[in-house]
Amino acid sequence: MANRTVGTGGREVPGPAGLPLLGSMFDLRNDSLGTFLAARRAHGDVVRVWGGPPGMRVEVYGVFSAAGAQQVLATGSADFRKDNVFYEEVRESFGNGLLTAQDDDYLRQRRLVQPLFTRRRVDGYAAAVAAETERMLAGWAQAPDGTGRVDLVAEMTRFTLRTVARILFGTDVEAAIAVVERCFPVIGDYVLRRGYAPLSLPRHWPTPDNRRAASATAELYAVCDRIIAARRAAGATAPEDGTALKAETAPGTVPEAQGDDLLTLLAAAGNAEDGSFDAAELRDQVLIFLLAGHETTATSLAFALHLLAKHPEQQARAREEVRRVLGDRTPGAADADALPYLTQVLKEAMRLYPAAPVIGRRAVADAEIDGQLVPAGADVIVAPWVTHRHPRYWPDPERFDPDRFTPEAEKARERYAWFPFGGGPRACIGQHFSMLESVVALAMVLRAYELEAVTQEVPVGAGITLRPLGPAHCRLRPVKP
Repeated sequence: MANRTVGTGGREVPGPAGLPLLGSMFDLRNDSLGTFLAARRAHGDVVRVWGGPPGMRVEVYGVFSAAGAQQVLATGSADFRKDNVFYEEVRESFGNGLLTAQDDDYLRQRRLVQPLFTRRRVDGYAAAVAAETERMLAGWAQAPDGTGRVDLVAEMTRFTLRTVARILFGTDVEAAIAVVERCFPVIGDYVLRRGYAPLSLPRHWPTPDNRRAASATAELYAVCDRIIAARRAAGATAPEDGTALKAETAPGTVPEAQGDDLLTLLAAAGNAEDGSFDAAELRDQVLIFLLAGHETTATSLAFALHLLAKHPEQQARAREEVRRVLGDRTPGAADADALPYLTQVLKEAMRLYPAAPVIGRRAVADAEIDGQLVPAGADVIVAPWVTHRHPRYWPDPERFDPDRFTPEAEKARERYAWFPFGGGPRACIGQHFSMLESVVALAMVLRAYELEAVTQEVPVGAGITLRPLGPAHCRLRPVKP
């Protein structure tokens, strides 16, 4: 039996009734992704899910069709803002960077940062990606006889963190990595608890949880501030002529020296209209890039390799393509477009395991979505986790099938049937870098090793990004020449 709410015009939005007084509180807390998936199956493409006791009740409107996702993120995006509690918690901990900023503040940041993420500039980081992949593969080769067992979740998290830190910080990479590895999990768990709690204590109260998070945040901020101060002392300032950047990184170079890394370029970004970033704004951008730039790509890579390890036929097909295209040479940015099947593998992994499984907004005006009325003030989510499994767009949706992403198949599908990078004016600015990094790394791993799955199923949950709740062990065997 469904519990229904009546919106403007007398239309009802269906949803699960849940428990008396508490609704779906425990379902949302224990398995929010499964709860939303079940709600779509039972009640349709727009549902209302509520949970919590009276006085602390939370209501969420889930929008699960491709057309609905497009409306929320793109065509009607002005009516859906990042004003919910979860984004506020991320903003409080990780700063007001591109992920969380809004309105004029966001537009200014986007204009300043956009020149750093052109295709040409991003392609220039392929050499850094390849170098870090070689470092990872060399570590794997230290196992006896060059074989061994690895946890793909841990390995890809470490690899993507090193890669994004190297591109951001250049020669300061080691100091930054140690702090991020120690502090990010503490802060991320804290944000999660507060974002989903019906009631949170003020951050300044000296509770053990608050004090632990504050200590981790202070340590993280300190290392970023130290590196930023060093860059500015070295002369990384906005140019006087109003151009967007002081320095240009040549494609194919590895950002090692100060002046080539992304932080130096951020510090130098500026124009006559928007000025430049001050030290606090720089730190906010760095923290958001660290957060979004390693956790999301790590998830995509780990699950792409996990799925290939479980499907030897698709793994062999991808490896044959890599060997035919690359031979023995190190891949560069231009090779990404020459590896279409490997790209299809990655896209299918991102369909089944989208790094941003749920995307939240708050409605600022009444909106009709798929024939249902969502009232102003409502918390709204679109969910790649659910839409990517919608049988209207994906026959046999749980099956791993890279051929879903041939050019012909993609052209025939609705635009927002697949949206792992979000969409509309707030689409992820780093999506080309994520795809480039993933394809280059996957190609090098497959050329070096055959993978056999040890762990068959990896449970996941919704955190700031999709969170593997266990390891993804796989056995490595060196590929014979």
